[in-house]
Amino acid sequence: MRLNDPLVTSFVYEDEEYAIDLAFDNVLDVFDVLDDKALRDHEKVKIALELLLGDQPYEATVDLWNHIYESFIHIESKQLIEYDRKGNPMPVREDEDKKFIDLSKDTEYIFASFQQAYNMNLFEQQGKLHWREFKSLLNGLPADTIMRRIISIRMWEPSKGESTEYRQAMRKLQKIYALDNEEPEEVD
Repeated sequence: MRLNDPLVTSFVYEDEEYAIDLAFDNVLDVFDVLDDKALRDHEKVKIALELLLGDQPYEATVDLWNHIYESFIHIESKQLIEYDRKGNPMPVREDEDKKFIDLSKDTEYIFASFQQAYNMNLFEQQGKLHWREFKSLLNGLPADTIMRRIISIRMWEPSKGESTEYRQAMRKLQKIYALDNEEPEEVD
């Protein structure tokens, strides 16, 4: 994303121009469709294209879907290579591919964080806030928001000098905010 590029509202694919609705809530609906285990792959593609392209004429193809996903929805997180003082690449953490946020399970925390950081009610932004804007704001949340604190908890690893009590407290918090649970535990 470049700040001098307009947000995408249409695109050309195989000499055809398509209007596309990339409002963040619409893209989240697409993710829900993709996660629906009751649907076959071709049904997921058809529904996702209907959500994004609306009623305009198009041929629902996997190639069209792949183009849209790769060009407009998927945002690749590039891993930075860190170097030591001698210029040697540092070893990569084992959890680099580990997921620290889930757009479905963390909905309340994301909503609260946007409200706190940007005074933005995401429900009022439905149909307005572009997917790229949403992702940029989410990635830029300040450290004092609940979502950033939860991400820090999920990323925490014990280190020397930490007390036993602190380690136990952090492990308890990691269990509470773990993403691999079907139902996250309620926080009192």
